[in-house]
Amino acid sequence: MPLNFTADEVRHDRVLGVVTASGSVQVVQGERILNADTISYNQRRDYLSASGNISLLEPSGEVIFADFMEITGDLKDGTIANIRMILADGARLAANGGRRTDGNKTTFSKAVYSPCNLCADGKNRAPLWQVKAVKVTHDQERQTVEYRDAWLEVAGVPVAYTPYLSHPDPTVKRRSGLLAPTFGGSSDLGLTAWVPYYFAISPHNDATLTPFYSAKEGPGIVGEYRHRFQDGELAATASFTVDSTDDIRGHIDSEGRFDINSTWRWGYDLKRATDDTYQRRYGFYSEETLTSRLYAEGFRRRNYFEASAYSFQGLEVNDDPGETPLVLPMLSYSHVGEADRWGGRTELDLNLLSMTRSDGRDTRRLSMDAAWRKPFYTDFGSAFEVAANLRGDVYHTNGLVRPNRPGTWTGFSGRLVPEASIDWRHPFIRTEKDGRIYQIVEPIAAVIASPYGGNPQTIPNEDSIDFALDETNLFSDNRFPGLDRIEGGPRVNYGLKWSIHGAGGGSTSAFLGQSYRFKEDDTFAEGSGLEQKFSDLVGVVGISPDDHLHLFYRTRLDKENFTPNRNEVQLNAGVPLLRVSANYVYFEPARGSEFSGREEISYAVSSQMNRYWRAQVFGTRDLTAGGGQRLFGGRLIYEDECLTLALVARRTFFQDRDLQPNDSVTLRVEFKTLGEVSSGLF
Repeated sequence: MPLNFTADEVRHDRVLGVVTASGSVQVVQGERILNADTISYNQRRDYLSASGNISLLEPSGEVIFADFMEITGDLKDGTIANIRMILADGARLAANGGRRTDGNKTTFSKAVYSPCNLCADGKNRAPLWQVKAVKVTHDQERQTVEYRDAWLEVAGVPVAYTPYLSHPDPTVKRRSGLLAPTFGGSSDLGLTAWVPYYFAISPHNDATLTPFYSAKEGPGIVGEYRHRFQDGELAATASFTVDSTDDIRGHIDSEGRFDINSTWRWGYDLKRATDDTYQRRYGFYSEETLTSRLYAEGFRRRNYFEASAYSFQGLEVNDDPGETPLVLPMLSYSHVGEADRWGGRTELDLNLLSMTRSDGRDTRRLSMDAAWRKPFYTDFGSAFEVAANLRGDVYHTNGLVRPNRPGTWTGFSGRLVPEASIDWRHPFIRTEKDGRIYQIVEPIAAVIASPYGGNPQTIPNEDSIDFALDETNLFSDNRFPGLDRIEGGPRVNYGLKWSIHGAGGGSTSAFLGQSYRFKEDDTFAEGSGLEQKFSDLVGVVGISPDDHLHLFYRTRLDKENFTPNRNEVQLNAGVPLLRVSANYVYFEPARGSEFSGREEISYAVSSQMNRYWRAQVFGTRDLTAGGGQRLFGGRLIYEDECLTLALVARRTFFQDRDLQPNDSVTLRVEFKTLGEVSSGLF
């Protein structure tokens, strides 16, 4: 491929076959571009020498700078003096000299590598960290940078030496190899070490094996696997260890999603642990209940179908495995019809459930809910929706314990409940300051009519156990979650919304609402807020004038004395220099609920002290009697373009069987582009 020259001045000696170019010279050979002050090209030897402000742009994005270069005409082979290279990610390599081979390998002698920016003030100080080596080879074909006889310097001080070091160049996204180990410690596990090895199996799947060691509990291993298929994906994490008492402990957390065709797909979630506290003790994320599921589902136009099976593992101290249900199967079908000639739509929901226990009741349920809904609007701006629905359920139960009844009950039961409702709302809008600010006031009301009752004692309560009245369900036809409990009798729901919005995006909003029943219903537990004719008042306030303040407040007020039965506050306020966030929650328990009352606050105070340093203090405190501090800790982080330092200290105060109050201090050091090293003290 011929060379193309551009320059301020070009001279051609036809006798010697030498072309000399000077002044802003540029040589283009294929995808490579060479710039220099002066270039001399020997046509007979096909050899080129360049000097002065040399830069060679490679097709992969690297740029080579030099004071003097002798290189072949195809710009692939040659020697370079005082070489500097900028890699594709901005990292730098510099050396006394180097050699180019085959256009894809550059060898540096007495070289220095660092991704750190040089001092902007022009002072000749060493970068924050750098790797020096007797020999460095950048192989573009293998996408590897290799070092021989290398040492690491931090702020110009040597801190580590290795005879050999290699890492992928910036063009590599995934490669098998040893990842940076993590060293840590806590008062519970003692000193720990985690040494991961990554396997880049193919472009579509990979795995990581991480052997770990705990001074107080012994060795173990963690495995992670990910696979992306053409029609789905799979991910799994599993661990295994033998602790100091020779007990085998471990867990698995896996999920998969697979498309069968354009309508159907299937999948699974598998979450199990050998015991209740293992995941929390060893630092794996864990929910209070591990839920495993196998399912298939289909979507077609306005129809949805799901067939699934559920298995649960409760991790709380009072969970009884014998009373934990196995759901097999659960079938659900939903349909929303097209608009009819009156503008209404039909809806149909079907559910079939079979739930068994090794110790306790067994339940089979067939549920149907058919509805018709029609929205309409008046010329004055009011919005209405009328609805009529019919709910029917058939149950068969074994071993049902009924309140105030001796023994257990086994047999069939059912119900058929019609319901009609009408919802109304009317927004009033007012604009101010030429439309830059506008307010909305919106009264809302709903009237619902259905027969009293509908929850006989022969119908078990499997999925409507926990209930919380708030603004999200105040206007629901049935405020119970799940299907086992329904709300009966005529009632009226009403509320008022208000909001103000500014041109800059800030807003403030508020809502207050209540429900009235014509007859008290003991289906709602005492303390639920709905057990009497007038419900408790539910309200919510949101204040967000700009990015410096976000306040959200939710409450449920006693209808008689307006004392709060439930409070939730979320606050984020401040500027990057000092920012505060807090979450406060308080609610009283309802009689018969499986969840106790709660009063807790979690908080964090953070500061972005300057461009590189930021700090945070965080904690969680249980405000109930005998609660006390649950978590307290702090972080101090330094981060720039080439280094991250993170010091984290924390103490947990809670106890749960073999989980005890725990102290840990961890120092994380990450050399960007090289990996990371973590160490910890306790």
